[in-house]
Amino acid sequence: MHIKLPVLAFLALAIPGGATAQTNQSLDVRVAGAPNVVRIGAADQLVYELHLTNFSSLPLRLDQLVINANDKDVPLKAYAGDELAKAIALVGPAEAPAETGARIIPPGRRAIVYVNTPVPTAFRGKSISHSLALGKVGADNASFTTSGGAATAAPTDLPRLSPPLRGGPWVAVYDPGMERGHRRVFYATEGSATLPGRFAIDFMKADTGGKLSSGDANIPANHYGFGAEVLAVADGAIVGIRDDVPDPATRSGRTNPSIADASGNYVMLDIGGGRIATYEHLKQGAPVAVGDRVKAGQVVGFLGFTGQASAPHLHFHLADKPSILGAEGQPYVFASLTRLGQYPTIDSFFRGETWPPVDRSETIRDSFPPPNLVVRFPGD
Repeated sequence: MHIKLPVLAFLALAIPGGATAQTNQSLDVRVAGAPNVVRIGAADQLVYELHLTNFSSLPLRLDQLVINANDKDVPLKAYAGDELAKAIALVGPAEAPAETGARIIPPGRRAIVYVNTPVPTAFRGKSISHSLALGKVGADNASFTTSGGAATAAPTDLPRLSPPLRGGPWVAVYDPGMERGHRRVFYATEGSATLPGRFAIDFMKADTGGKLSSGDANIPANHYGFGAEVLAVADGAIVGIRDDVPDPATRSGRTNPSIADASGNYVMLDIGGGRIATYEHLKQGAPVAVGDRVKAGQVVGFLGFTGQASAPHLHFHLADKPSILGAEGQPYVFASLTRLGQYPTIDSFFRGETWPPVDRSETIRDSFPPPNLVVRFPGD
């Protein structure tokens, strides 16, 4: 009996002279959802995830990944070596021993390449594809190339948001390359894997010396941002709220919450266009209720220390539906913020170092803050 095998799972490998090598069970390459073009600081960046699933019987080593702009001769980006190893992560537990390397995709496993790369201005709506160089680990260690993952960048402009907080200095704490940072944590709690924190920022207030609190740092109320008014980033309707999580009296006394309680108290604001502004780790005592209509700048909550948090802060992101863990994170820009300085790394921030100020503060418009930027929002 002849069985017709699915074309998707097979790759024919081209070799010199027009001949064809042995057909190999290999790699499924795809982009989940449309890539986003986001102005981060002063440059546009392409942001998306490339999913690589190994259908072969051998481990595959990813040696190089090239992102091609289909309307240009010069590739947008080539990942290799350490840069590629830092951009890729296996779904599920790390392979043992560690010597197998971050670029090794075991049989039956999926790896995700987290792409954040600069693109030319006005790249929205453009198409991309990918070229991959791989090696078979074990057996003959043969190298081969393949391509896939065609996609088109989302063509629409991003939501322009009002400030979620007033004044400053506020540190926009995040790191796209952090192993367990918001950018890289998928959840599969509602029947599909989603990445709600794709564009999440943790806002923490610091003084000019980099300190987060005055007095005993173990007392949440001593932190500069604690109790700050949290503001609606646009006109909209309250579609989700939780306000039953008690405020811990001390940081050391906070219990480690389950995944269902990790966000603590929260507020969800529908701003239209399939976008839900999500505010997490709030204090008890929200001044709004589900169904309320609010205006941009109206107080919707207060910065707190509920849920899974190392210190008081505001977690903020946009999502495509009112679900904490079952939604896809969506891009946005702030209409206006003032750049005061920037930590060189997220580690330098957590070490409590002084943030390096800019020579002269500047107003940045229609931009997503770069990692660990120190900003001031309009208002006192």
